[in-house]
Amino acid sequence: MIASQCHTVIIAEYSEKKVVDMITDVEFFRIVNYVKSNYGIDLSQKKVLVTGRLDNYLARNGYESYSDFMSKVENKPDSKEVRDLIDNLTTNHTYFMRESEHFRFLKDIVLPEVKNSLANTKDLRTWCAAASTGEEAYTLAMIYKDFFALEDRLWDTTVLATDISTRVLEHAESGKYLKEQIEPLPDVWKRRYFRSVGTEECVVTDELKKQVIFRKFNLMDPLPFRQKLHVVFIRNVMIYFDEETKNNLVNRIYDMLVPGGYMFIGTTESIDKSKTNFKYVRPSVYRK
Repeated sequence: MIASQCHTVIIAEYSEKKVVDMITDVEFFRIVNYVKSNYGIDLSQKKVLVTGRLDNYLARNGYESYSDFMSKVENKPDSKEVRDLIDNLTTNHTYFMRESEHFRFLKDIVLPEVKNSLANTKDLRTWCAAASTGEEAYTLAMIYKDFFALEDRLWDTTVLATDISTRVLEHAESGKYLKEQIEPLPDVWKRRYFRSVGTEECVVTDELKKQVIFRKFNLMDPLPFRQKLHVVFIRNVMIYFDEETKNNLVNRIYDMLVPGGYMFIGTTESIDKSKTNFKYVRPSVYRK
């Protein structure tokens, strides 16, 4: 009797679980076109990724089909559904000191130049695009504080960090990381810029948080800068764009840099030198 009752409960629970209709080609390309036209991201070869990340979400939220979900997305551009779509479909893989050769070049080559050329204004403007969960932006802030040392208070080295995902920006603003995540950082940075929260987590100090401003921003929108930039980190995001979208973005960044300004892209990325005025400095580093 007990076994029979248990079996009945399991069947009841299973029957109540929402099952989303298998995605059709029309529905898939509806998602592809929406994401491409609004965010520049090309998912046309990523059907497994799309369904893998959205199937459970749609089932949990009571949708019977992808068409139902996309109708809500398309009719309410500022809705929770749009935020959830982007949060689920964007890849946010990063870590402290990722592609560390960029940070060495920044400290050894770029910052000495900047310190000399901006001696009068002491205003270093940096944009960290596609900042994800914040590790890259906080690393830049620590490098600046370490480099300028006793002169740090005299300089404005605030880093603007942007992303299109609300979820990762909330994580970044909290400044909370597992202690194992900050392992790649120098010990002196770990002691100065992080404090323990329990046995497994740590949090960025208020001193460092003040050096980074996090904002939501879509790379397809007009660049929102009133003054031109000196340094742009836009790493490992343009791999998701087609060539036309990437070239347009690169040229808009070029226009927003001061003469001599630097752009850093991912070490596995490249740009078409024939389609831009950027000067090649070294692999994944370019200069206006």
